[in-house]
Parts: sequence; C-alpha cells; structure tokens
Amino acid sequence: MENLMSIGINSVFVGNILLAYFLGMCSFLALSKNIKTATGLGVAVVFVLTITTPANWLIYRFLLAPGALAWAGLPATDLSFLKLVLFIAVIAAIVQALEMVIDRYSPALYSALGVFLPLITVNCAILGTSLFMVERDYVFPESIVFGFGSGAGWCLAIVAMAAIQQKLRYADIPEGLQGFGINMITTGLMAIGFMLFAGISL
Repeated sequence: MENLMSIGINSVFVGNILLAYFLGMCSFLALSKNIKTATGLGVAVVFVLTITTPANWLIYRFLLAPGALAWAGLPATDLSFLKLVLFIAVIAAIVQALEMVIDRYSPALYSALGVFLPLITVNCAILGTSLFMVERDYVFPESIVFGFGSGAGWCLAIVAMAAIQQKLRYADIPEGLQGFGINMITTGLMAIGFMLFAGISL
C-alpha cells in the first residue's frame, strides 16, 4: 500500500509527466487559455490514462513480453517489438469511445475541445505513460495507480496554467515576452515549483 501511495504521489508531483518530462506540451499550451476547456481536457486525459495504462500492461504481459506466450505453447516468442503499434491502437480505440461519449452528453465541451480531443490519441504523454510503465516493470495495481496519477498530474498542470494565464491578462508583460514567451517562462517556473515535492517521503 505504501508503495502504491509513493507511485501515486510521485506521478502527480515529482515525476509529473508534463512538468518533469515535458510530454503533451502541444495540447497543454494550446488549450490552457480557458479554465473550463482545460479542466475538460484534463479530465479526459485522466480517464484515458487510467484505462489505457493497465490495458496496455495486460497486452504487454500476456502477449508481447519475452516468454509471455508460454501459455500458448510458445515460450521462446518475443513480440515486444510490436508494443508501440499495439499501445497506439488501444489508445486510439479508447479515445474514440471517449469522443463519442463527450459528443453525446456534452456538446459544448466537445465543441470547445475541437480538434484536440482526437489529438489525445497522438498525445505523447498518453503513450509515454504506457512506455514508462513497461520500462519500470510495474505490476498491475501499480500500473493503475501510475496511469491515474500521471493523468491527475497532467490535469493539475493544465488547470494551474489556465488559472495563471487568466491572471496574466491583467499583467504588464513586456512586449517581447507576450504570448508564447511568457507561457514558456511560466511553464518552467511551474516545473521548478513541482520539483520542490522531491523531498516528500512516505
């Protein structure tokens, strides 16, 4: 239990998928201008990561990993080279299902997210979480916690950025830093702030 809490807290704060590894920056910068839109996308990312990470764990452990096909009488088979293709296929299927649900129950959010909702499929944070899960050799419960924590960390970062951007509208920003420049400085300062959680121990 303590290990799961450690993985969860680390994935939200210290090892934040966005602020520590800078994955998923494209949609982060494009949709962090409005808190409602940022929250909607953040919740969608949490949902997708919570489902896709353990789903990809099952696919890797029982189909792709070296020796995973021993149950089928093929102990020497290694299909791990297919993990990128299959991980992306699983992510695409789940995002497509999520897109249909949002379109059905929240047309306003669907319109606000626009083209960035389908782009969750190719969001490097989504794929990166599954690849980190394999690299770190997590067990199934750890993959669930890691997926949820990574999504929650990404959601926290984009909502915080949206709140900061709303405040910056009333700030006297030098002309040369307006727009992309101040956004990158703000992102860097947020990343430094999240690094302060590195001293947390359970």
